[in-house]
Amino acid sequence: MYGWHLKILRVNLTTRKATKEDVDPKIARDYLGGRGWAIHYMYKEMDPMAEPLSPENMLIFATGPLTATPAPTGNRYMVVTKSPLTGALAHSNSGGEFPTWMKRTGFDMFIFEGKASEPVYVLVNEDQVEVRSAAHVWGKDTHETTDILKAETSDEARVACIGPAGENLALMAAIMNDKHRAAARSGVGAVMGSKNLKAVVAMGNKNPPLHDPEGMRSISVGTSKNVGADVKKGSNMRIYGTSYVPQVTNTLGILPTRNFLQGTFEHVHNVDGDALKDQYLVRHTPCYRCPLSCGRLTEVPDGPYKGKGEGPEYETISSLGTGCGVSNLAALVKANYLCNEYGMDTITTGMTIAAAMEMYEKGYIPEDVIGMPLKFGDHDAMIAMIKLMAYNEGFGRELAMGSYRLAEKYGHPEIAVTTRKQEFPGYDPRGSQGMGLLYATSNKGASHMEGDVAYEEVFGVPVKENPLSTEGKPALVKHFEDSFALIDSSGLCVFVAIRYVFNKDRMIWPETLASMMNLTTGAGYTPEEVMKAADRVYTLERMFLIKAGSGPEWDTLPYRMLHEPLPDGPAKGKVVELDKMLPEFYKERGWDEKGYPTKEKLMELGLPM
Repeated sequence: MYGWHLKILRVNLTTRKATKEDVDPKIARDYLGGRGWAIHYMYKEMDPMAEPLSPENMLIFATGPLTATPAPTGNRYMVVTKSPLTGALAHSNSGGEFPTWMKRTGFDMFIFEGKASEPVYVLVNEDQVEVRSAAHVWGKDTHETTDILKAETSDEARVACIGPAGENLALMAAIMNDKHRAAARSGVGAVMGSKNLKAVVAMGNKNPPLHDPEGMRSISVGTSKNVGADVKKGSNMRIYGTSYVPQVTNTLGILPTRNFLQGTFEHVHNVDGDALKDQYLVRHTPCYRCPLSCGRLTEVPDGPYKGKGEGPEYETISSLGTGCGVSNLAALVKANYLCNEYGMDTITTGMTIAAAMEMYEKGYIPEDVIGMPLKFGDHDAMIAMIKLMAYNEGFGRELAMGSYRLAEKYGHPEIAVTTRKQEFPGYDPRGSQGMGLLYATSNKGASHMEGDVAYEEVFGVPVKENPLSTEGKPALVKHFEDSFALIDSSGLCVFVAIRYVFNKDRMIWPETLASMMNLTTGAGYTPEEVMKAADRVYTLERMFLIKAGSGPEWDTLPYRMLHEPLPDGPAKGKVVELDKMLPEFYKERGWDEKGYPTKEKLMELGLPM
């Protein structure tokens, strides 16, 4: 077979021993790669009740068959583990350059087990695997760590590492690669820190063989031309990255504002894409082999927030910005830089601070506990909280546990806007009903990257859906959840896959992606088989959740979304009508009325009972 190396590297950090394993070609085909392979191994080998920060948790880096191929954006990897933030699954996706270099080691997947007795990093140079001391970089930020490890290994190497937040087990800690790219959500960086694993350094030249190199090159060139045509026409994604989105969501009244107390932000023009482009943009920065180039190098040239880095993107703007009521763009850019350097998920970081701001203003948390006033709009206080969270100091110790635990501690759980204890991203589902159903049923807690129906409800890609209607949303959400499971398993980026690979008729099987998979692997997937594989991945994740104690009882939304109507904007007066959608969603998935996969469904997918 092609595309896959059919090789796994397993590193026991306790014993510092590395072993190499072959992958059964049937498993490779049935579970696609990336996210699919990872859940297969976790379900097979790990106790779902294991404590996330214990040595018994598995930490998996997994590439897909399209990673390190000519496929446009064929440069993604997944970090999969049990989440310390949610107690459910974490599967965080990242691009940059590291994923391709990881695949070029000759392995499709790295599995890290146990816990090192002292800080270490793992160097993988094809068949040479070393577990080295990381004492000299422990305590350093992600940028310093990357520079030091490249200097002592090779400038050709690529680095994925944690910063102080991961070392201190903050539950929103991210894993950063290539300095600016993040596998961010669900506390994957805390799991890495709990294993005393500071970094993974990858290098090699083992490109995977392709079944039909010429055919793959041809279809990849064609897809890249489609992207290029859009770029020439003035694609928002190329000009602004995702920073253009605040104006879109603000117009629809679904822009998270002041911890979701509102859906519109009166100062949105201060923090939107035009402001960022006009004031701080230096140039566009693509991930490896990406024709879209939606990343952006930015710089605040002077003043108290002086700095240089990448971003912020929409989710950072809507969490650390509008979510906290912050309209100072320079401070927001600085906050983004700090999160990247400390290794922190900006969504959970921002929305946890936003929840604390609301509780402070309502008198639920006194100032002497926080150490300073913490009001909506106070950008200096917001930045101060980020530093405290990363270093586990003062009130930062409580913030580092996330908004769910913070609000629960102070007796007001209704303040936390979370599902499965994970903070909402930048779309208020009261004005986007499909997103509400997605958040409620996502295998990883609230996440737009689990099956982002905002593409249709908000952006009209590939077709426009009425965001305020519940009609047809259960089938739509299932379709997007399966599609994202497929994309995450394949090794492609969602941005290009959804915009340029899926077609306007929303076909159940995107023909271009089907061709890419078959030209790469030679697996001969039929449309039915590959979508069944995506369903298999999603359903097995569900089974893991059930065994981990995060089953159907968590398929709900926070109080604010179900009982507090939006007070402003076009969706004023709306709540999420979850009760209208959830039973039909279960039927669409082949689950029983309580939300458990039926025996018939498990048999259909070839999954264990």
